[in-house]
Amino acid sequence: MTIPAPQETISPPGTLLLIGGVDAVIDRAVDLGLRVILMQHPDKLTLRQARRAALTLVADYTDWSTAEPLARAVHAATPFGTVLSLTEGGMETAARLNDAFRLGGASHTVSRRLRDKWLTRSRMAELNLPVPPFALVTDRASLAAFGQRAGYPYVIKPTGTTAGYGLIRVTGPAGLDDAWTQVRRMLGKRTDRGSTLFTVRDFLMEGYVPGPEYSVEALSFAGRHVVVAITEKLVADEHFAELGHALPARLRPAGEKALTEAVGTFLDAMDITDGATHTELRLSPAGPVVIESHHRVGGGHIGDLVREVYGTDLLTEAIGWATGRRPALPGPPPARGAAGARFVVRNPGVVTTVSGVEETAARPDVLSADVTVRPGDTVRPLRDNWDRLGSVVVRAPDTTQAVELARQLAEEEIRVGIRPADAVVPRGNTAADAGGRGTPGTIRTEDSPPRKAVEGTVRA
Repeated sequence: MTIPAPQETISPPGTLLLIGGVDAVIDRAVDLGLRVILMQHPDKLTLRQARRAALTLVADYTDWSTAEPLARAVHAATPFGTVLSLTEGGMETAARLNDAFRLGGASHTVSRRLRDKWLTRSRMAELNLPVPPFALVTDRASLAAFGQRAGYPYVIKPTGTTAGYGLIRVTGPAGLDDAWTQVRRMLGKRTDRGSTLFTVRDFLMEGYVPGPEYSVEALSFAGRHVVVAITEKLVADEHFAELGHALPARLRPAGEKALTEAVGTFLDAMDITDGATHTELRLSPAGPVVIESHHRVGGGHIGDLVREVYGTDLLTEAIGWATGRRPALPGPPPARGAAGARFVVRNPGVVTTVSGVEETAARPDVLSADVTVRPGDTVRPLRDNWDRLGSVVVRAPDTTQAVELARQLAEEEIRVGIRPADAVVPRGNTAADAGGRGTPGTIRTEDSPPRKAVEGTVRA
């Protein structure tokens, strides 16, 4: 590993070590006047990131034996005052570096508790928060025993992945053999679609929670939690893919109050004191139940929706508060209209044509529209978020209009021709997997072929 000689022995004020993240995260940090040292996974690096960061470290940041000595070497040459991650795969590394350098921020204990769904459930049970029955999968017999104890249906999920990857719904004893086969196939392996940064180490079983689903987008300031938005989630019971998001959520005042209070109690229980959180809940007949939470801004264009409706940029506020560049929000911002996102989904098969995207994106009531597939790509059966083919994000006077407009555009105006596939492709070989991801050690942009990492990067 070689490190270029720094131009100065002491970094200027406001130097941030950023672990992973998409272009928008680096953009917000640089726009805040921060000097960004980016530690980025080779699969995730883009040319824009390398150009905007003052120094780019190309390394598998999920590997502590690589990330820790690299961070120490860089800190000795060009010190940083803050370590932060706003991407799921970088959370624990950032927290461990905060501990190692005594920089404050979320500790590894707190980060691990939120990242690991078993630890989250255990903490909730310990503090008597509402929680469904739950247990770890140990063998085939444990699946049957849990069904007898908790009833059906129930859900099996990896303890440390995201975006619905690996979720299994068990509807009755007849489905146990298939569920066990799926568990054994994924256990011990890296996630092989979308984000490949996670290893499936354990599976959690938990009782099914009925009721509509929401997510709460919050910012915390020294232990004070500000709920910026409540997002209404559009879901279906037959799969685990989110079909869309809309806000403000169509809730009665009592429901909004219950969700807000539940999230505040949950964040206190998890010892979350600062930064952005995205907490997913179901409003069950007995009240709100937290399904899971993340110490970052929610995906699926939620940040775009919040910025449109509330005028609050969650990334800017989270980065600015962590680095002393932004003050705490005084309270929840008022809504100014509504917005919605709808994801493009189609039946499985092979893509023959794609049209209508540019025309849709050009509409004044559309914030963005995109499709990630091209003719010849294979579309797999819809199971989780990685099987979606694109999205449409819209603005409207109220939430109902936003939901309907986004649905109509995603289903009717964006046209994706599909012919039935002769066979289902193996997991990890689909159009959604391609997603613009480059091969390890390359930089890819939409308008350029893969290139070797640019000059000025450090490779571990």
